[in-house]
Order: sequence, then C-alpha cells, then structure tokens
Amino acid sequence: MPTIIDLIFGPSIAASVVFVAAAAGFIAIVAQIVVPLNPVPITGQTFAVILIGLSFGATRAALVMLLYVLLGLSGLPVFSSAQGGVEVLLGPSGGYILGYIPAAWLVGTLAQRGWNKSFWAACAAGALGTVVMFTAGVLGLRRVLIETHREATIALLLETGVTPFLVGATLKVILAAAIISLASRSVLRRQTRTAVDS
Repeated sequence: MPTIIDLIFGPSIAASVVFVAAAAGFIAIVAQIVVPLNPVPITGQTFAVILIGLSFGATRAALVMLLYVLLGLSGLPVFSSAQGGVEVLLGPSGGYILGYIPAAWLVGTLAQRGWNKSFWAACAAGALGTVVMFTAGVLGLRRVLIETHREATIALLLETGVTPFLVGATLKVILAAAIISLASRSVLRRQTRTAVDS
C-alpha cells in the first residue's frame, strides 16, 4: 500500500533519495531540542522516527535512520546537543539511537499496511516503534552500566531508561499519529474528488 509520500509525490526513486536525505537532516535538527536528564536526555528524535516511519514506509524510513547514524559516526554534530562520533553510540544514548533503525522499519511496515490512515492505528504503530526504541535503549544503557562496574538491575534500568520518557513519548506518538492520519485522509479525499471530477 502506498505511503503518504507516494500519494502526494508519486513513487519516484529520485524523490525518495531527496526525501531520505532531507529527513535525515530533519532528525539532526529536532535532535537539538533537548531537555537535559542524566544519563539520557529527552530529545525530539523519537517524534521524528515515528513521523518518518508513518510517512515513508519501511525501507525508506530505515534508510533515513541508517543515514542519520552514519552521519553521526562520521563526526558530524547531528546527535543531541550537537554531538557526533562513535563515542556517542558507545555512551548511554547509543542504544536508543541504534534502535531508531528497526523502530522506523517496523512503523513503516505497519504504515504500508494501512495503519497510518486511522488515528488509533497510527498511535498503535507509533507505540510499537517506541517499545523497540526503549528496548534497544535499555540494552545499551545496561551495557554502559556493566562496563563502568555499576549496578544494572531491571528496576534501575526502567527508572533511568524508560520511566522519565513515558509522558513525552506518549505525547510524541499522539502528535505524529494525528498529523499523519489527518494528512492521509485529506490526500485521499482530494484524490477521490479529482477522480470523480475527471
């Protein structure tokens, strides 16, 4: 099933390349929206992951995240607080960032199955993507704690790696789902009117 990008601009390889590059830039921008927390800050990246997954579909969304990670690995300041380099991925936030790739792919897969056309289905897709990001993030955080010889109990991991982000994550899922479901319905209505008029 075509995504909203396909419905608006058509299934063009050239357009897909442009959108993948532009979306990676978009994530780098929203990554600078930071609420400092220790050890992992709250940022706008997870909102972008869900929005792009719902808009782009599985392959392109995953490519966006892969490009974003590679740009950060190259040293460009695309991660939160204008950071870059492999040390970020090896730090407390690294698991979350790497989790963007499978999360975007999952959300994009569900979008291609029509989950982006209904607000509640889009919310469910975003929630599942968020679970993937949290899971990857907690695993990365656990690795960092163990390597620095600190306690890594499940309770501590949830307290530091999940609980502080739940309210923000819920709001991000709702906002992304509202934007995409409304946009999808608007595009489909316009296409229906165009088909009837012609």
